[in-house]
Amino acid sequence: MKNLFVKIAAAGMLMLAPAIAQAAEGYSTANVNMRAGPSTRYPAVAVIPAGSSVEIRGCLSDVNWCDVEFYGGRGWVSGQYVQALYQQRRVYVGPQYYRPLGIPMIRFSVDNYWDRYYRNRDFYRDRDRWSRGPDYYYRDRDNRDRDRDNRDRDRNWRERDGDRDGRDRDRDWRDDNQRGDRQRDDRQRGERQRDDRRSDDRRPDRRDFDCRPGDPSCDE
Repeated sequence: MKNLFVKIAAAGMLMLAPAIAQAAEGYSTANVNMRAGPSTRYPAVAVIPAGSSVEIRGCLSDVNWCDVEFYGGRGWVSGQYVQALYQQRRVYVGPQYYRPLGIPMIRFSVDNYWDRYYRNRDFYRDRDRWSRGPDYYYRDRDNRDRDRDNRDRDRNWRERDGDRDGRDRDRDWRDDNQRGDRQRDDRQRGERQRDDRRSDDRRPDRRDFDCRPGDPSCDE
């Protein structure tokens, strides 16, 4: 009897195994981005054309996003852009259809998922920041961009201040030179005036030249 129960249980597990491992076939309803995570804020890895067939490997239980395979690539697509065949009709993939369609409910981890599928992608080098969530990544990126902009503004201000200081120094140097030139001109003009006055003092009286011996004017 015990062996019979064991055989029945084993048979049941074998019957359940295909359903657990099964991936549902789906179809994209629009040109939609396949992303590196279950959010529109994750990087896009491919564009799935409308009407293309995809393999649905699993979906999240808390949000309507599914891990799909498209032409050998893997990524995430919102269930509102994926339909699957259910009871001879196409339905949009949602939590109520996961079990009937044989779609397993899964979890998402940036570390495990990106290690498996995106090691050759450019965004993989930022995996540590992405692993904290897209909101953190974008907030961190915005902070870095803001810091860089502040540094650029500071550098521009310093450069403008340096140019202004240089212009001020040049203007001061020109003013000093012009002031020195004026002082030198004034000094030279004063010297010439003093020389002229001394010359006038040394110039003999005209009468000394006009007087002649016997001229009555010389006696004055």
